[in-house]
Amino acid sequence: MTERIDCVVIGAGVVGLAVARELALAGREVIVLEAEACIGNHTSSRNSEVIHAGIYYPKGSLKARLCVAGRDRLYAYCHAHGVAHGNCGKVLVAANEAEIATVLGYIDKAHANGVHDLRRISLRELSELEPAVRAVAAVYSPSTGIIDSHGYMLALQGDLEQAGGTVVFLSPVVGGRAGDGGILIRVGGSDPMELCCNTLVNSAGLVAPQLARSIDGIPAATIPPQYFAKGHYYTMSGRSPFKRLVYPMAGTAHLGVHVTVDLGGQARFGPDLDWIDRIDYGFDSAREPLFYEAIRQYYPDLQDGALQPGYTGIRPKISGPNQPAADFMIQGPREHGVAGLVNLYGIESPGLTASLAIGAYVREVLT
Repeated sequence: MTERIDCVVIGAGVVGLAVARELALAGREVIVLEAEACIGNHTSSRNSEVIHAGIYYPKGSLKARLCVAGRDRLYAYCHAHGVAHGNCGKVLVAANEAEIATVLGYIDKAHANGVHDLRRISLRELSELEPAVRAVAAVYSPSTGIIDSHGYMLALQGDLEQAGGTVVFLSPVVGGRAGDGGILIRVGGSDPMELCCNTLVNSAGLVAPQLARSIDGIPAATIPPQYFAKGHYYTMSGRSPFKRLVYPMAGTAHLGVHVTVDLGGQARFGPDLDWIDRIDYGFDSAREPLFYEAIRQYYPDLQDGALQPGYTGIRPKISGPNQPAADFMIQGPREHGVAGLVNLYGIESPGLTASLAIGAYVREVLT
């Protein structure tokens, strides 16, 4: 027997929960299908937990627009809902003369994105802010922060359920079909079933392109390729020598091995970048020497043995090795021609920061 429902969101990560909450608050009947046994089991709980300011992304891109809008909404949401967070700020540092133009260029890039509080600081001021950091030039971002990502997701889930929505766990979507009468999806797990919905939001994160390919009627040409970018994180025992985030110059595909200070005051370093062909969270300790080398570019006092293996995370990429980082891809009916369907592809960093703005954007796409 096929059951009928208004809206289905696939994926109970931070973005899926934010989208579902937005739709439920707009009066829609919403169910979230999650393949795992809990919320945010993949990318949403395996990241740096940073509230990004909106510095790095190309002007006019979805990443830039939704990050800046989402950052302001996220700080307000955390205050209103008691979600643990901290507006600690971060310093971006040039480790050598060749990087000075790049670090100073972030001021103009941020300004183009509507971020007007970035400023160059003197080396004396850097020494006062972060005595452990060594650099030849630095820029300060006061609107960058950190957040308890799990606490945030629990708050989103609470809002969703209070508005009448539901999260159903251990319910993987295994296929479907788009037709004139709605979108039919097949749900696996211990109690297989079929659901027919008016609106479907594919927020499956790492496997969003794979899931889209399993639904007949979605044009194959509109589905991007799927890549997995794995990152390792190390922690440092004891109290952090840093009070703020510290970011070296970014690469083409990620932001470098940076310092994050969590809400408990512990320093985390990462991520690095390792392209993999399947979802695998195993920790490769052989990468440790590369971390020491990278970190000592801006923190030369790092002692041997100070780093402890932490965790790994995987980002859902739609651009591969040696390619420029792709923008968020949020496809509505205008792009793929399927009424009531929104596909979210490549929603990696700054997806957590942008999540509330993504929810509002998806609602507009469906209007």
